[in-house]
Amino acid sequence: MKSKLDERARVLLKTLIERYIAAGQPVGSRSLSGAPGLELSPATIRNVMSDLEDLGLIASPHTSAGRVPTARGWRLFVDTMLTAPPGEVSAPALAAGQPQQVIASAADTLSQLSRFVGVVLAPRQPTLFRHIEFLRLSRRRLLLIIVSPGGDVQNRVLLTEEDYSDSQLQEASNYLNAHFSGLDIEQVRLKLRREADTLRAEIARLMQQALQAGSEALTQAQGELVISGERRLLDVSDFSGDLDGLRRAFDLFEQKALLIRLLDSSSQAEGVRIFIGGESQDMPLSELSVVSAPY
Repeated sequence: MKSKLDERARVLLKTLIERYIAAGQPVGSRSLSGAPGLELSPATIRNVMSDLEDLGLIASPHTSAGRVPTARGWRLFVDTMLTAPPGEVSAPALAAGQPQQVIASAADTLSQLSRFVGVVLAPRQPTLFRHIEFLRLSRRRLLLIIVSPGGDVQNRVLLTEEDYSDSQLQEASNYLNAHFSGLDIEQVRLKLRREADTLRAEIARLMQQALQAGSEALTQAQGELVISGERRLLDVSDFSGDLDGLRRAFDLFEQKALLIRLLDSSSQAEGVRIFIGGESQDMPLSELSVVSAPY
């Protein structure tokens, strides 16, 4: 595609896309006349725009004379024409805290910086625990408290077949913390099966139940998608007359599966990746694009 465009067509396409980004409205040949770097007559501009349309790089959204970039045009712009300003972008520092709080803060910061929707995928890690504790709530009802090595705290209520005493609960937590702290919960479950003969039956059952709940709790906490700023979509001019498009966008953020798939693939790449809406099944919604980077 790059070889099919002469320098004049490339400059015009770049200018048209930059004008469209700034105004959010279809760009006509008249508004391009006299643009810096475009020393072309209105007739020439119309001819070049016609050529760009034949190449599938721009299109007319309706009967007006204005044009907008297509997914193909956006891709060419992003890959060959987009340049970052010199210097680093200044961003607010994230305050220290529990991992889930930091991730939520990061999503909110992304939303504020982009003025769109910020999305952060929590990293998937082995389900390790640093500390486990049992708290008796009532008869046959316990609170399981799990602390991960990163300091994240997860709580789960356990309904047990037996009524455990405080001393039994302390015995179980002491054993788990002394022998298995820092290990993957699935490894601990396997080891406990082998050591079941050396433990009292009721304590072994409590430990296995706790590890099952703990594994589920830590797994749910990881790979979680945190989204901030969905309401900013209501301010996007492209959606003002397209309620169906707006509904599809909100459905995307509600279902989350596609976003998780995109961010999973981004985590395997280096640097920034841009998925342009409508160009592939990676991002089938033509109304939206995703800019992502691993961390």
